[in-house]
Amino acid sequence: MAINTVSAETLAKMFLAGAANLESKKEWINELNVFPVPDGDTGTNMTMTIMSAAKEVSALEEVTMENLAKAISSGSLRGARGNSGVILSQLFRGFTKVVKKNAGQELSCEELAVAAQKAVETAYKAVMKPKEGTILTVAKGIAEKASELVLEGEQDVDIFMQKVIAHAQEVLDKTPDMLPVLKQAGVVDSGGQGLVVVLQGAYDGLLGKEISLDVAANERPSSRTSAGTAQAETEITFGYCTEFIIKLQAPFTNRQEQQFKAYLESIGDSIVCVAMDDLVKVHVHTNEPGNAIQKGLSYGELTAMKIDNMREEHNERLKLQEEQEEQKPVQTPRKNIGFVCVSVGAGLNEIFESLGVDVTIEGGQTMNPSTEDVLNAVNQVNADHVFILPNNKNIILAANQARDLSKDREVIVLPTTTVPQGIAAMIAFTEDLSAQENEAVMQEEIAHIKTGQITYAVRDTQIDGKNISKDDIMGIGDGSILAVGSDIERTAVDLIAELVDDSSELISIYYGEEITEDEAGALAEKIVQLYPKCDVELQYGGQPIYYYIISVE
Repeated sequence: MAINTVSAETLAKMFLAGAANLESKKEWINELNVFPVPDGDTGTNMTMTIMSAAKEVSALEEVTMENLAKAISSGSLRGARGNSGVILSQLFRGFTKVVKKNAGQELSCEELAVAAQKAVETAYKAVMKPKEGTILTVAKGIAEKASELVLEGEQDVDIFMQKVIAHAQEVLDKTPDMLPVLKQAGVVDSGGQGLVVVLQGAYDGLLGKEISLDVAANERPSSRTSAGTAQAETEITFGYCTEFIIKLQAPFTNRQEQQFKAYLESIGDSIVCVAMDDLVKVHVHTNEPGNAIQKGLSYGELTAMKIDNMREEHNERLKLQEEQEEQKPVQTPRKNIGFVCVSVGAGLNEIFESLGVDVTIEGGQTMNPSTEDVLNAVNQVNADHVFILPNNKNIILAANQARDLSKDREVIVLPTTTVPQGIAAMIAFTEDLSAQENEAVMQEEIAHIKTGQITYAVRDTQIDGKNISKDDIMGIGDGSILAVGSDIERTAVDLIAELVDDSSELISIYYGEEITEDEAGALAEKIVQLYPKCDVELQYGGQPIYYYIISVE
């Protein structure tokens, strides 16, 4: 039996079925990421975007085309995460512009085709430099096929949907021919695949297939003010931070040094043991500081001894933070310029806060904040002009949407694509300049920053002329993979060699949560030796996934 029109109730079921299908396949879509990094998140971003809208659709008491269109558009717009999620939200926004105007409460193939065309127009306008071979190309193929079918006289929505989906798959299969980077990686475009999955789910909904959809609220990245917020107390395994220097009776042999380090490892963690001629610098977290000191005494005289009770300090810090929260005025005085940035890692967060960032959104490459997350952070800043530093190219579109939704202040999105660019921008900020003057100065400063990141590969692939095996260490530059190896330090050295040139003056190294201070110090020392004309700065970033974030300027 032919299906000639789609009612509001059926369209709602189709939308929810599309969301359910995307949610079930999000990890598969994540794995289509071009770079074989451990944080491919296209599927996650698209799912969290559509689930935000699905929650509003499920909550509708009365399903009309107008109410449904508003729920889909508003929910996806505010829940949009990452470039793929923002583009998906814009596709929904354009589609629902046509839907809500339908007074007859039924959609024909012709009206669906018009809505698809409006979806494409809206999405293309939202992207500054549209690139073919992406989700946009697949969406355009869908709209073109829909219009073609209407011109041919197709009126059965069932057949219409089947043919549109088949054509969408054909366009998707051609995306590697449009983007060489996809062909190198041996994948189709992940965003385009996500859109096809939504359509396939929607078709199931049209046919009345049973779906299961959990539309619980999405987890959102947290935001922190510069004063800090009380964190949940974590279990501290080793309670005493113990430091001292041994004045050796005789220089360590290699065997003695290894034995001493092994002993420290047997009683604690976070160990730094650096032997320099007749001195040994020791740092260890342990529950037995006396034993560490006694062992050190067996090698020589001790100096610069320091023992801190970390549990006590942690509790005092939590108490102080709670007191600060209680004493903090309800409304801080209005100021001229404020800042919101996206960051992840305790060390990086502290750096941004020390440079004057008012609100830090916890997130980044491993968790893109939504448009609403960014907007909420902006609303926490009592300023006439608020700069947003996304610090990731996949967050800029969501930041732009938050800017457009903000009503009571000027919001300026500074298109920082990396954390080092964000840090450089904050260093360049001058209070005496206007917001517009600062924007120009900060834009100029970030243009001088070259960034590299060290992480590991999650699959075998070939990209940027390099053969990469699962678990290889990769050095990723601003737009390509610059170094590959099996050793973190060696790969970092190779990456920096690709970034440094004759004009380079400063090399900054931010080490992540999986790198010890000792390991980071060894890398920094090697870089100092290799590039004596450059200043080398080493700082704790605490970021996950990426062993090192490195900038050269």
